[in-house]
Amino acid sequence: MIRVSITILTFNSARHLEKVLTALRCFDDVVVLDSGSRDETLNIARKFTNVRIFETAFMGFGPMHNKASALALHDWIFSVDSDEVVSPELAAEIQSLAADDGAVYSVSLKNYFNGKWIRHCGWYPDRHVRLFNRKRTTFSNARVHEKIVTEGMREIPLQGPILHYSFSGSGDFLIKIQRYSDLFVEENRGVKTSSLTKAISRSVWSFFKHYFFQLGFLSGREGFIISAANSQGVYYKYVKLMEANQHLRK
Repeated sequence: MIRVSITILTFNSARHLEKVLTALRCFDDVVVLDSGSRDETLNIARKFTNVRIFETAFMGFGPMHNKASALALHDWIFSVDSDEVVSPELAAEIQSLAADDGAVYSVSLKNYFNGKWIRHCGWYPDRHVRLFNRKRTTFSNARVHEKIVTEGMREIPLQGPILHYSFSGSGDFLIKIQRYSDLFVEENRGVKTSSLTKAISRSVWSFFKHYFFQLGFLSGREGFIISAANSQGVYYKYVKLMEANQHLRK
């Protein structure tokens, strides 16, 4: 058996945080690293005796995850988002694990939209590496779309799921599109090229991929909304990058 620290990044995360932290009561160390919440996030976190709260300015998702890992009490780190509820099955599986230092462990996410579990659009099975030993690996330093570095390590799948409540309505997609497209531009301006043609073509491909190839149409109206939102996210990040690159040349 291993001792595991949970790490969670928060920013105005009050909507789901209480049920997220309730599901983690069985772990003795939960690190919450907050980047300026103005809602009830920190007050909710203070209710839990196994939670330690730290605050910092946002520095990009990869560096934030690595900072949270460095603050943990234990070397084994299980990274959980502030809208993800760990199932009892997964919590028990992790706590009984005879972990291998040369391995990382992945979990499947059951993603929900409008209260509905989405099985298409590439949303299931949605497997991510989340459990690792900080002495052996870290998150990448990418500001967005960060991942745990798995080169040279074996990936072992865990069976219990995480319940992911990322979007309660269409407005949540707009918020994410704005934030993630800005981070994409910060990371890639002057490095990657972009154009209106690229923005349109990649946006159209994104919709077809999610709605047709990944069977989004089988998820009804939610499948269409998700596919359209993904397409718009791709469009705006490349349009913003095009504009940012133009400003650099002036």
